[in-house]
Amino acid sequence: MESNLQLRYQDESVAGLPGDLVSIESEWKSPSNIALIKYWGKFAGQLPRNPSLSFSLKEAISSTKVVLKPSPDGIFELTYQLDNQENRSFESRIKEYIESLFPYFPFLQESSLSINSHNTFPHSSGIASSASGMSSIALCLCALEEKISGIERGIDFFGKASYIARLGSGSASRSVYGNFVSWGFAQGFKLSSDEFASPLDFTISPSFKSLCDAILIISPEKKKVSSSQGHSLMKNHPYASLRYEQAKKNFTLLMKAIKSDDVETFIRITENEALSLHGLMMSSDPGFLLLEPASLEIIDRIRKFREETGTFITFTIDAGPNVHLIYSLDSRDKVLDFIKTELQPFCFEGNWIDDRMGEGPEEINS
Repeated sequence: MESNLQLRYQDESVAGLPGDLVSIESEWKSPSNIALIKYWGKFAGQLPRNPSLSFSLKEAISSTKVVLKPSPDGIFELTYQLDNQENRSFESRIKEYIESLFPYFPFLQESSLSINSHNTFPHSSGIASSASGMSSIALCLCALEEKISGIERGIDFFGKASYIARLGSGSASRSVYGNFVSWGFAQGFKLSSDEFASPLDFTISPSFKSLCDAILIISPEKKKVSSSQGHSLMKNHPYASLRYEQAKKNFTLLMKAIKSDDVETFIRITENEALSLHGLMMSSDPGFLLLEPASLEIIDRIRKFREETGTFITFTIDAGPNVHLIYSLDSRDKVLDFIKTELQPFCFEGNWIDDRMGEGPEEINS
C-alpha cells in the first residue's frame, strides 16, 4: 500500500535531464551509526517492526562521489567502485537499489552513473557499513536532483534523504542526521515515523552530550550472516512478538534516561538490547553465533571495570563480534588506559577505532 509520503515524493520528482546537460556530480561524507535500541525484524518496504535509537559516529564514515551523465543509449548505466576498485557484488546491490528509486528520481532512467565510495572502517563486519554507504548515496542523489531542478535546498531535504536511504538499508535512514537519532513509530513521540528517521526533539542531558565509542575490532572478516538474513529469520521466530514489545518498552525507557540524565538506566537498557539481539540470533532457526570468545572476555572486563571504578562505561554490539565500548568524554583518559592495558590484547592485531558522537553528514563541495 502506497503511503501519502511515497506518493508525494513521486509526484514532486524531476522527470528528465536537461537537454544541454553534460555532467554533474555530488559528493557526501556520511557516518555509520551505532544502535542502542536495536532494529531487528522488518516488513514490506524496509519498515521496522519496532522503533530504534542510535547515535551517529564521527570517524567511521563513508565518502561517496556520484557523477551523472546522460546515457548515450538512454538506458540506465552504473559503474561502482569501492576504494577505486571495481566491486561486482556491491555494484549489483547498488544497481538494484537505484533502479528501485526510478519512481522518485525518473531522470535516473536515462542516466549513466559513476559511483566511488571509500570507508574509513572495515565493511561487512558489523559496523553498519550499509548505513553510511547507502545514506551517502541517498544524499548524493537528492543533491543531484536539486541541481537538475534548480530548486534551492528546502527544509525537507534531509527528511527525503532519510526516506530514500531507508529503501536501501533500514539503519541508513538514521545516518543522515547527527547525534541521537530515532527511527520507527513510537507511541508518545510525535516526530517518530516508520518511513524516515528524526533527530530528538528534546534537550539532551549533560551526561549524554559527548559520548565516545571505542570500536574494538575482534574480527575484520565478513559477517557469517547478513543483516537481511537475520531480519528474515524474525518472521517465524518464536520470540518475535515478545521482542517487539521489549524493544518498544526499552525505547521509551532509554529516551527518558537520556532526557533525565539517568546513567544507570542508560547502561542497563543499552546492554540488555545488545545481548537480546544476539540471543535472538542464537535462538533463530537456523541459529547463528556471532560472538567470539574475545567478545565475551571484553564484556566481562568492561562490567568489572565499571563496578570497581564507578566509571560511566558500557557496551553494545551490532550483528557481529565487534564490541562498541561507550563512555563519557570526561572519563576519556581513564578509559583509554583501560583499553590499552586490558582490552587491546583481545582485538585483532590490536586494532580498534577511536570514535565518538558526530554531528552528521557533510557535503563536499567540488
